[in-house]
Amino acid sequence: MPKPTPPQGGGGATADSPAIPASAIPVEQLRGVGPGVAARLAQLQIHNLAELLFHLPLRYQDRTRLHPIGSLRPGSEVAIEGEVRLSEIKFGRRRMLLVNLADGSGSLLLRFFHFSASQKAQLAPGTRLRCFGEVRRGPHSLEMVHPEFRPIDNKHASPVDAHLTPVYPATEGLQQLSLRRLLEQAITLLEQGQIGLEEYLPTTLLPPGMMPLREAVLLLHRPPPDIALDALAEGEHPAQQRLAFEELLAHQLSLRQLRLAQQHHPAPALAGDGRLQQALLTALPFQLTNAQQQVHAQISADLRQPHPMQRLVQGDVGSGKTVVAALAALQALESGFQAAIMAPTELLAEQHFRNFSQWLVPLRIPLVWLSGRLGAKARREALAAIGSGTARLAVGTHALFQDEVEFARLGLVIVDEQHRFGVHQRLALREKGVVDGLHPHQLIMTATPIPRTLAMTAYADLDLSVIDELPPGRTPVETVAISEARRDEVISRVASACEQGRQAYWVCTLIEESEALQCQAAEVTLTQLQQLLPQLRIGLVHGRMKGADKEAVMAAFKAGELQLLVATTVIEVGVDVPNASLMIIENAERLGLAQLHQLRGRVGRGSAKSSCVLMYQAPLGKLAAKRIAVLRETTDGFVIAQQDLEIRGPGELLGTRQTGILQLRIADLQRHQALLPRVNQIAQQLLQDHPQLAEPLISRWLGSKTRYGSV
Repeated sequence: MPKPTPPQGGGGATADSPAIPASAIPVEQLRGVGPGVAARLAQLQIHNLAELLFHLPLRYQDRTRLHPIGSLRPGSEVAIEGEVRLSEIKFGRRRMLLVNLADGSGSLLLRFFHFSASQKAQLAPGTRLRCFGEVRRGPHSLEMVHPEFRPIDNKHASPVDAHLTPVYPATEGLQQLSLRRLLEQAITLLEQGQIGLEEYLPTTLLPPGMMPLREAVLLLHRPPPDIALDALAEGEHPAQQRLAFEELLAHQLSLRQLRLAQQHHPAPALAGDGRLQQALLTALPFQLTNAQQQVHAQISADLRQPHPMQRLVQGDVGSGKTVVAALAALQALESGFQAAIMAPTELLAEQHFRNFSQWLVPLRIPLVWLSGRLGAKARREALAAIGSGTARLAVGTHALFQDEVEFARLGLVIVDEQHRFGVHQRLALREKGVVDGLHPHQLIMTATPIPRTLAMTAYADLDLSVIDELPPGRTPVETVAISEARRDEVISRVASACEQGRQAYWVCTLIEESEALQCQAAEVTLTQLQQLLPQLRIGLVHGRMKGADKEAVMAAFKAGELQLLVATTVIEVGVDVPNASLMIIENAERLGLAQLHQLRGRVGRGSAKSSCVLMYQAPLGKLAAKRIAVLRETTDGFVIAQQDLEIRGPGELLGTRQTGILQLRIADLQRHQALLPRVNQIAQQLLQDHPQLAEPLISRWLGSKTRYGSV
């Protein structure tokens, strides 16, 4: 095909020459796209004109009107026009070109650090310029540093831009001007009918009043000057809603297809006889809550199926997910299979190993521990036990999915705090269990509560269970916020609690000194507290300690031999000391809501009244103040998760930087929450009535990312 050119005379496609699908035309067909530019476009996942047209702006610049120089304010991005009064090169520490521009209402300095002789000539006194840039406050006047500029003919008025100027995601070697030129060509071809964008969604499935796809795409590349800027900035314009709807739908379809594919894999039906599960339940010093019983029943039913369970169990800190996981593991063991438990940190994996040893050793079930820190001999023995099947249960970190680990008969994989693992790590462990074509069941746990609508969207390939009830006897934790200036009061409070027979945590956010972050280092804090509280037995735990040393300190704290534990955030999950009733968190303003809530969950695990002190550096920023206020108001993890979503968005909550899921281009799970119920409904309807449309929709929005769904 020759390089497309805009049709002459404004004519479009006719019945004899229908529009060619934009997806069928490679970007190399555009003017200015040689092998080098094509390679850079490929880095942006742009290979054809449809992908180019769906490369949507991040934001917009308003060049549709000229602002008088005398009206400018620092911080504004504006277009101005004026005459060059003075142009001179100044020599100092850096050579720079200074240009004085005036328009009758005032004057402005243009400052250039990088310039050529030809640019200097373009900026000669008497030249009329049109500039665009950010207004800054300079030493003597307002100025623009390296503005975009072009000379203007004094004799003829030059029109301003007819629409807002888009700013696109770019890459090295492919800047805004180049992207805009390429998109101008594609937009012209679309406007004049030479190419078309396939409308995959039947109008009957679109929510009422939604814009046609072509109209929405054109508007977002060329917004008119009178567009509602607030709606555009907030992602609420009808054009953005139209594309966000389709993008969320594509993600939902991808995950649902994955779920269907999983159900076609064969898996061992783990019926079990209930003997081991009943033995554990009898030995436990407590009764399961109703919520635990309900989730256990759901998991048990899943494990009996001849296709792999894919279930996410979420429960607040201390809700008892581990016992439910142990019962699932025992059902696999009763059925003659092995189980594996993977945790993201050594400390959490060690905690799981201790808990499972306590429950399973009395039942004469052999289990092994595998981590990267095992010695060569211990590692060989653990690998041999896993490979021979002697070890019925393996507990460990990411070391479980390394190449040399081979399971004899893996029936169930349990992944804790799954959002902390990279995609390929989780996939690798599941693939290890495929024996004779049978895939292992997978149980995923998280103590990060996720709002239901978000969980249904982000984890549509998983069945969802919620343990929404805390065990009886747990007391709510009182949360207070105190400025660092009142540190002495906090230290007195720690002394008082420990003298009354309780234990306390003192959490520091960094290990080493960092003046820039103003964080007290854990080791320095330990020394200070030992000097100020010589009567207390104080220990230290941080992530750089050897596993054995860390284990010894934790065991001493749990046994009551230590009264105060100074720690970094390694104790965020997995540490269970019922006698600990006081938690001090330094620099609380630097941590997110979910992490603060997790840390607070380390206390209040017994019957004693417990407190969490959030110590902050004044003055508090607006977001930090909001986070601390939320924690003081509620201990409900799901309420906190919803607030976290509203404050920070879904990325941190889901760990989406790692999952590869929901790397959204235009949709935003927080802004577009209202679309989610309709998206879920349409996804189901489309797969039932128009299954052939799912793949092109997924391909348009996810491209090669769909492979990430396989976890």
